[in-house]
Amino acid sequence: MYKIILLIDFAEEYSKGLLKGISKYSKEHGPWIFCRMPLFQRETIGIDGILEWALEWEADGIIGQLYNDPKISKIVEAGIPVIAQDFKERFKEIPNITGDHYEAGKMGAEYFLRKGFKNFAFYGFKDIVWSRERADGFEDRVKKAGHQVHYFEHIMARSSELWYYKPSPLSQWLKSLPKPIALMTCDDNQGQHITEACRQSNIRIPEHVAVLGVDNDEMICEFSDPPLSSIGQDTEKGGYDAAKLLHHMIEHGTADYYDIIVKPTQIITRQSTDIYATNDRYIASSLKFIHQNIDKNLQVEDIVKQVPLSRRALEQRFQDITGYPIYKYIFNLRIEKFTQKLIETDMTVFEIALDMGLADSKNIARQFRQIKGCTPIEYRNQHLAGK
Repeated sequence: MYKIILLIDFAEEYSKGLLKGISKYSKEHGPWIFCRMPLFQRETIGIDGILEWALEWEADGIIGQLYNDPKISKIVEAGIPVIAQDFKERFKEIPNITGDHYEAGKMGAEYFLRKGFKNFAFYGFKDIVWSRERADGFEDRVKKAGHQVHYFEHIMARSSELWYYKPSPLSQWLKSLPKPIALMTCDDNQGQHITEACRQSNIRIPEHVAVLGVDNDEMICEFSDPPLSSIGQDTEKGGYDAAKLLHHMIEHGTADYYDIIVKPTQIITRQSTDIYATNDRYIASSLKFIHQNIDKNLQVEDIVKQVPLSRRALEQRFQDITGYPIYKYIFNLRIEKFTQKLIETDMTVFEIALDMGLADSKNIARQFRQIKGCTPIEYRNQHLAGK
């Protein structure tokens, strides 16, 4: 029976997801004994104190949010396997629970581009890896579409500070941005900063600023006014995979390790992004119709019937505004919805196809493989392993 120290923020939804996966692995391959060490111990006793306690308790492994302190080598030299959550920067000496942060940023950009936005902004931290890489993915995709990104990046403040409720450089920046604008934040906490700052500055969400966070922390997202849209991540699988790696390190040594990559899964749309950013009422009407009826077997002709324009005129205006032909926009949204159902339900591919108004499940499966590089079943297994 192994003894594992967990130095994790137990209040965060991201960490709770990791803990679910760790617990699942422990029940299947343990049981393990866990010491839930409060995060303040990281500040008060430091690496030396954590190591002292680990040796006294005879811990077999550690998973935790750790500062990038050179003293981490002391734990390694003591022979205790340790895996770090990329709290600030990735470690080189030990494996990390990290994420495909670049892909999350790219996903956010594509989401906003499909909604017709031409103005983009990013709000995050310039001194933290997961914020920086999400910003990079967001900016690269926006630039590829021919647009620029407005930035407001700051140093991480103490959680007790409430500066964003007061007139500040942030509120001035929000007022100065071109409207309407699509604003991605590095996580849900910062997303709520933006929604609160907008309220204080009388900036309407989503009409003037559409806001998207990351992590899908449901308490934060629903507490936000308006409720915050967010990118969900497969943290439970990340926790399961981290526990599996730690188990291997305990039994076979720490020489052969790798990083655990938590993947972004889907975007959960709430009121903060529930808008289509175009002054062209026919395109706005078309977009609304597509999103409301994507669970039907939509064809381009169905969209043309909704507006008093010729097919050629509508297709030209649609491409000019969204950057996609109508058929391609429908295709991408259909794959996005199909992917979401794969992850969130236990329906078969055939059942999902029927639920989306598609008679040919083989065709959607073939299209899915063209986009994702694997079959729907392989994709589901990859994302749900350990749950």
